[in-house]
Amino acid sequence: MRGEQLHLTLIQPNIIWEQKTANLQQYEATIATISGPKHVVVLPEMFSTGFSMNPEMLAEPMDGSSVKWMTDIAAKNRCILAGSLIIEEDGKYYNRMLWVQPDGKIGIYDKRHLFAYGNEDKHYTRGDKRLITQVNGWRINLQVCYDLRFPVWARNQGGEYDVLLYVANWPEQRSLAWKTLLQARAIENQCYVAGVNRVGIDGKNNNYTGDSSVFGPLGEKIWQSSNEVACHTVTLQKEPLLKLRADFPVLNDADKFLLL
Repeated sequence: MRGEQLHLTLIQPNIIWEQKTANLQQYEATIATISGPKHVVVLPEMFSTGFSMNPEMLAEPMDGSSVKWMTDIAAKNRCILAGSLIIEEDGKYYNRMLWVQPDGKIGIYDKRHLFAYGNEDKHYTRGDKRLITQVNGWRINLQVCYDLRFPVWARNQGGEYDVLLYVANWPEQRSLAWKTLLQARAIENQCYVAGVNRVGIDGKNNNYTGDSSVFGPLGEKIWQSSNEVACHTVTLQKEPLLKLRADFPVLNDADKFLLL
């Protein structure tokens, strides 16, 4: 149906450094305050710990307590819950974005581009597959933080997705790049883009201003929040997106290539 809506709730928290229980408790309280319809509730990158390079201490298996918490919250609130956690699997550590449905099914996306400047590549294993998932007739491409700097990985070949969703711990000193690249990804891929970040100071003394944002397919700013804890729901409309792609079909002229 051309008139389908997507209700997307973005939670921009002040993550308590490496304190899983306290973080999960604050998210649960925040989610309980959401009124109105909600298809997807989005938490930031490494939402239970902050952007930590201590996976040996903090990682959990897929049947661990944080994933169970996500499945419980998704079922209780009858919504999809998305965000990334530190996951251990087959002796390796992943910065893994989870797409947890209320029926208990879980989609996974392992962060492709590891942030070598912060030594992420020394602690985590990179992913090699994209995940484009679906809800209510919308196709959503899941990405994590540093992936934002690499447009080929997000290229919307043939209009294969409608929303590009980034979760991040993106610090204040590079906030201009965050906001600019989110907007650019929306324009070049003729899609909605949502980026969910955090605020506050982490255990490495990095400051975060949030700047969680939603941009429309023409690059128009739909919502943005800076320097404060936030929980906000945006309702995206399918009709303007389809009309733009039909009237101005730039995706048809894009270069063809394979992602290896």
